[in-house]
Amino acid sequence: MALIVQKYGGTSVGSSERIMNVAQRVAKWKRAGHDVVVVVSAMSGETNRLIELAQSIQSQPDPKELDVICSTGEQVTIGLLSMALINLGVPARSYTGGQIRLLTDNSYSKARILEIDKDRIQSDLHAGKVVVVAGFQGVDADNNITTLGRGGSDTSGVAIAAALSAQECQIYTDVDGVYTTDPRVVATARRLTTVTFEEMLEMASLGSKVLQIRAVEFAGKYKVRLRVLSSLTDPNISIEEESQSGTLITFEDDGTMEAALVSGIAFNRDEAKVTMLGVPDTPGIAFKILDPIANANIEVDVIVQNISTDGKTDFSFTVPKGDMDRTIELLKPVQEEMGARELVGDGKICKLGLVGVGMRSHGGVARKMFETLSNEGVNIQMISTSEIKITVVIDEKYMELAVRALHQSFNLEESN
Repeated sequence: MALIVQKYGGTSVGSSERIMNVAQRVAKWKRAGHDVVVVVSAMSGETNRLIELAQSIQSQPDPKELDVICSTGEQVTIGLLSMALINLGVPARSYTGGQIRLLTDNSYSKARILEIDKDRIQSDLHAGKVVVVAGFQGVDADNNITTLGRGGSDTSGVAIAAALSAQECQIYTDVDGVYTTDPRVVATARRLTTVTFEEMLEMASLGSKVLQIRAVEFAGKYKVRLRVLSSLTDPNISIEEESQSGTLITFEDDGTMEAALVSGIAFNRDEAKVTMLGVPDTPGIAFKILDPIANANIEVDVIVQNISTDGKTDFSFTVPKGDMDRTIELLKPVQEEMGARELVGDGKICKLGLVGVGMRSHGGVARKMFETLSNEGVNIQMISTSEIKITVVIDEKYMELAVRALHQSFNLEESN
C-alpha cells in the first residue's frame, strides 16, 4: 500500500475530542494497510498564548529563546495524539523536529529547512508504527531549537513527504478545500476540485490562508502531490470517498485552461506599505533600500518606484504588517544617508489579486478588473502583475466590497 503523510492544523487538534477524531481518521488509513506519518500543529490558540507569555517577560523576546518557548505547543499535541492512537490499538511514536533531525539554518522564528534525516521515521514505519511528528520546528547545526514561522507546520508536512517520497501529502484543516475566495466574505464562493501549483502558489502569496506559501513552494519543487481536506468531517467515512474529496493541487493544468480565465480571488489584510519620499533617482537606489530588509529576512512583495521629478523619486513596497515598524527602523540610517525627505508606513492597506492560468491565453482581464473597482469607487494605490496574477493594493476598508464585486464580475460562483 501507499505511504501517506497527513498534516493537521491547530483547529483540527484544538481539543481532546478533536484529537481523538484525528486518531480515528489516522487509524482508519493505517488499518487499510497504508504507512502513515502525521505532522501536527499546536492546539489552536496555543502559539499565541506562548508568545504573549514570552512578551510578559520581555517586550521584544529574544528570537532564540522565543523559539524554545513556541516549540512546546507542538510537543503537547504529538504526545496527546500518540496516546490516542495507542488507546485505539495502533502502535505510534512521537518525535520533535530535533529528534528526527529536521535540520534548518539559524534564522530563529523564520528558519529554513536544509535537510531531513528520514532513517528514524523509516525504521518505525517498517516496524508497523504510525509516526507522529511535531510540525513548525527543527534544529540548527548546533542543535538549537528553531521554528519555521507562522504556518510552518504545512512546510514541515510537505518537506517530510518529499523526503520520504510519499504518494500524497494530505493537508487537513477546518475548510473542505480551496475556494474561489473566502466563503466568509462571499457566500457564493465555490470549492475548486483541482487547482494548479502555479495558481495555488500565487493565491498563497496573496494571503490565502488555506496553505502556507513555503509549503506550496516545497511541493512544487519536489513534486509532492497535495490534497486539501476537512478534518471536521466524519472520521469514519470510507477511504475511497475521502480520497476524492477536498481540492487536489495538480502539477500541470488539466486542459481546461481556456475555460478557467480566473480561478480565484485571494487577499491579505496583514499587509503594510512603506514609502521613502524624495529619494535621489540614481542607479542602485532600490538595492540600497531593500538590502537591509533582505538581510533581516523580511519579505517584500509589491514594489513601485515613481517617475523621477527634479532628480527625486518616491519608492514604495509592501511588507507583512507585523514587520512594518522594524522595517522603518532599519531604513532610518538609509534615509539619513540618502537625504530622503520622509519615511512613512501605512498599516491600513490590503493586497488583493486575481489568479488564473487562463490569463495566459485571454486578454482584457486587467481592464475588466480595473473597471469593476472603478465602478465601486475603489482607488488603486499599487499594481503588480505576473503571467497568471494581477495584484492591487487598496485601502483596507474597501477590501470586502472589492472582493464581492470582482467575484460577481468574473462569474466565479459558476462552474467552468
